[in-house]
Amino acid sequence: LSLPECPAWLWLLLSLLSLPLGLPVLGAPPRLICDSRVLERYLLEAKEAENITTGCAEHCSLNENITVPDTKVNFYAWKRMEVGQQAVEVWQGLALLSEAVLRGQALLVNSSQPLEPLQLHVDKAVSGLRSLTTLLRALGAQKEAISPPDAASAAPLRTITADTFRKLFRVYSNFLRGKLKLYTGEACRTGDR
Repeated sequence: LSLPECPAWLWLLLSLLSLPLGLPVLGAPPRLICDSRVLERYLLEAKEAENITTGCAEHCSLNENITVPDTKVNFYAWKRMEVGQQAVEVWQGLALLSEAVLRGQALLVNSSQPLEPLQLHVDKAVSGLRSLTTLLRALGAQKEAISPPDAASAAPLRTITADTFRKLFRVYSNFLRGKLKLYTGEACRTGDR
């Protein structure tokens, strides 16, 4: 493909995907995510993004189905998982959610009438997911996810699809409130021992 033949959204998407998810934060304490106020800030942003799409109809359609992580949690099974297995599920879910939000951002950029408030919340979600990725790396989640105790027995990530920004933001909000919060709580407690 030569430069003129490639659509602008594809170049934007490729440039965003070439950035590492979560650049190291210089001087950031390694266990910053263990401070509940930090995660609460991201939860608030996710909930605001979900709320902005409540009355939005045609402009909030994604015009395609985007695969996102299933956010349902079987609490009995979750509590029986090793922290490394939880890390795998959270890390895979975060990666898939990041891809989905980046895809939503690209679709919004190329829409005929992008809504400015929606664009702002999509951009915040992209930034928030990068920051969360960095914070989880500092906590050691990536290391645990790469070599969990029973990697062979890890179940494949369950997924669903989102066809609207409302559903995409609902999944984002639920993922942070559910699996991410559960994992960080356990990982922070384990690390404090």
